[in-house]
Amino acid sequence: MASTGSARLKGQEVNVDLIVDGELQSGLGPNTSFNAEFMLDILSEGYIGETTERKDSIFKGIKGGMTVHINDSAALKFIEAIVDKARRRTPGVKVNATASFNFPNGQVVRVIFPDMEFGALPLDFGSREDYGELELEWECAEYRILYS
Repeated sequence: MASTGSARLKGQEVNVDLIVDGELQSGLGPNTSFNAEFMLDILSEGYIGETTERKDSIFKGIKGGMTVHINDSAALKFIEAIVDKARRRTPGVKVNATASFNFPNGQVVRVIFPDMEFGALPLDFGSREDYGELELEWECAEYRILYS
């Protein structure tokens, strides 16, 4: 039976929290976008005596991005923590994210992205009337999905 359009998951049902060393980052948010890509590579090998290549795959981690509006100076402290981590000024800093998917049927599924690493951290103020945004590009090696 065909599903109705109202049962699809929309962005308004997705919440993303960033946690630095166990502390929720309240100065980051609300999110205007979020994406995650589960990276896999397909391996292909041809063998003598076979007419078709054999296929395999390897998991290479997760990468993603999000854009958040800046609520207060905590956003700049977040940038500072990420830069200090990269410069090894504050060893052991862990940044995790939890994405909560609130499905229309009432089920809530959480995906945890532990020990994230970040790329460039651009701050963007497009014009006088635009809200300040922080764009986050990230990668991590593992993930965990919690079904409720």
